[in-house]
This record gives sequence, C-alpha cells and structure tokens, in this order.
Amino acid sequence: MDPQVIIARRAALELRSGNLVNLGIGIPTLVANYVPPGLSVFFQSENGLIGNGPVPEQGMAHPLLTDAGGRPISALPGASTFDSAMSFGLIRGGHVDLTVLGGLQVDSDGHLANWMIPGKMIPGMGGAMDLVSGAKRVIVAMQHAAKGKSKIVQKCRLPLTSTRPVDLVVTDMAVMSFIGGRITLLETAPGVSVAEVVAVTEAELAIPDRVPEMQICHAPGGRNDAGVENKSAVRANQGDSDRLH
Repeated sequence: MDPQVIIARRAALELRSGNLVNLGIGIPTLVANYVPPGLSVFFQSENGLIGNGPVPEQGMAHPLLTDAGGRPISALPGASTFDSAMSFGLIRGGHVDLTVLGGLQVDSDGHLANWMIPGKMIPGMGGAMDLVSGAKRVIVAMQHAAKGKSKIVQKCRLPLTSTRPVDLVVTDMAVMSFIGGRITLLETAPGVSVAEVVAVTEAELAIPDRVPEMQICHAPGGRNDAGVENKSAVRANQGDSDRLH
C-alpha cells in the first residue's frame, strides 16, 4: 500500500461524528477519502467553506470553488460559505475540533515545523499557525523520513509553526503521542518492527512493553485509492448536512 494512503487511512480513524475538521494541504487532504461509513463529519476550508466534498470529476470543477491551496473541491448539500474573517474566527475561537496537518519536522517535545525552509521560496505561511494554536486537537500526518533523514527529530531545526505541542503524529511507519510530555511510540505500521522505527527516528522514543500494529481504515470514503468516487460513502456523509444551517 502506498505510504501516503497508509497515513491517511490511519489518521481517518481519529475522526469522530459531528467533528468540525480542517485538513492541511498534501497528505492530510487524503483523509477525506477514508471517512468511516456512517460517520458524519464536517470539513472546513479556511478560505471560507464548511461542507466541502470530494474532488470534482474532470470537467465539473467550478473556478470559484477551491480549497485553501487553490485545488478544486465540491460542496455537499447544506454547505455554508463565508468570508475569511469568519473562517479564522472559527479557528482562533477554538471551534475546530480537529486539524490534520502535514509536517517538515516534529520534535521530541511535540513542536511542529511545517511552514518554511529557510532560503527557499514559499507562497505564504498559510493558516497552520492559527490551526495549531486554535484547534482542539492537532494531528500531524507525514512520512517518517525524507531523503534518508528522520523527520522525527530531537529538536526542530526549522522555524516552529507554534509553541503549542501537537497531540498525535501519524507516519508511514508509526503512530506517536506525547504522554507526559515525552514522545511515545503507540503503534507500528503493518510489517514494521519497533527496531526499524527506532533506527530511522532521531528523537529518543519512549517505548511501552507492548506496541500493537497500526489499525487502518479499510472503508474508502469520498474516493477510493484509484481516485474513483465512492458515491454510497459520500451519501452516508451527507446525512446530517442540514445541520450546517
């Protein structure tokens, strides 16, 4: 299974019915494809939409209906649109239940660096700083290493997104949390041993006596792994859309 799909499927298990959820760009956007059947969640885009649906089929995209990264999205029946000020008021006011963000580095204290690499051009800092500071729960979904270097580090060497620690990190190799302020290995990915995780992790992990294998969501949501819309799952997640008004 593709590493990004493993991450998205595992992160989707953290969704709870009724949650208002913000997904960052990159791997986090895939989480919407794997919402468990029967679960009703509301996805928010910080450019001013609650109730965004799956990526539209080719030729069906509306030029004015995009996510915060500028990619085409759809709107489910009952979706609500508003200006950016209202959107960030929801985020800063603590009304977002869960945000799933990508990452460049996460350190042993739970600090996230995900908005810039010094010396490289960036389009802007985006809403990650507000989301990490304002969302009730923060999950980082990223690959465990890049170009042979661990992204789970002892101390972030890149500029921090926020001084608030994140709650959970899901990678293609492991799930980690910060129990008692210490980075702790909770689960390993299918076919990955604890020793393999430790070997590619710069930060010093706390390792419980028993580390279970990662559970992943096997029921695709809006679109399956081939990118084909799963209409029955989309309908299941439209069930309570009238609650948006």
